Amino acid sequence: MLIRIHPDNPSERLLRLVVDCLRQGGVIIYPTDTVYAIGCDIHQPRAVQRVAQIKNIKPDKANFSLICHDLSHISDLTKPFTTSIYKAMKKGLPGPFTFILNANNNVPKLFQSRKKTVGIRVPDNRIARELVRMLGNPIISTSVYDNDEIIEYTADPELIHENYQQLVDIVIDGGNGGNQASTVIDCTGDEMEVVREGKGRLEDLV
Repeated sequence: MLIRIHPDNPSERLLRLVVDCLRQGGVIIYPTDTVYAIGCDIHQPRAVQRVAQIKNIKPDKANFSLICHDLSHISDLTKPFTTSIYKAMKKGLPGPFTFILNANNNVPKLFQSRKKTVGIRVPDNRIARELVRMLGNPIISTSVYDNDEIIEYTADPELIHENYQQLVDIVIDGGNGGNQASTVIDCTGDEMEVVREGKGRLEDLV
C-alpha cells in the first residue's frame, strides 16, 4: 500500500493508520531527513526478523539504527555517556546524524542478539518523528538501497513502492528523498569518531 503524507503538515488520520500497522507487526518504508528507510516497531520480534530478511541479513548480525522522537528515549537504550557527547547530540539532533552509543541490557533483548552498541537517530523529518511519538517507542531504521550501480539510494517513493510492495505493508510517500545517508559518529570511546561521512558535518556539533 502506498500512502501519500504531506511532509510539512502530516495528516494525523494517515499517521494513525501507519501506527496501527506498526503495532500489529507491520513493516513500513518511510522518509527521513536523509534517505528512505525500512522500519518496524522495536517491540515486534517477527517484524524485526522480516526487516532482516528484506536486507538479507541475520537479525543478530544486523546493525539497525533506532529512530527516536527526541533525546528522552535514549536513556532507556544506552549506558550513561559524557556531557560533551550529550551536548553534541543536542546540537545535532534533530538532524542527519547517527550516534553510536554503548547499549544497555534492553537492546540485546529487542534484537535477540548480543549487541553491545546501538545507533540512535532523531531525523529532522516530521513524518518519521510523529510516527515515533504516536507509537510511543522507537522504530527501526535501515536504508533503502538502489539496484543502480551509480545511485546508492532510491529517492523516488513510487519507484520504492514498485520494488518493495510485495515485501512491506506500507510505503509512505513523503516526497522525494535524498541520496546521501546520515553521518555516523562512534561515541563509544573517549572521543567522537566519524565512521561514515554523510549529510551531517562534524564541525556543526562542536
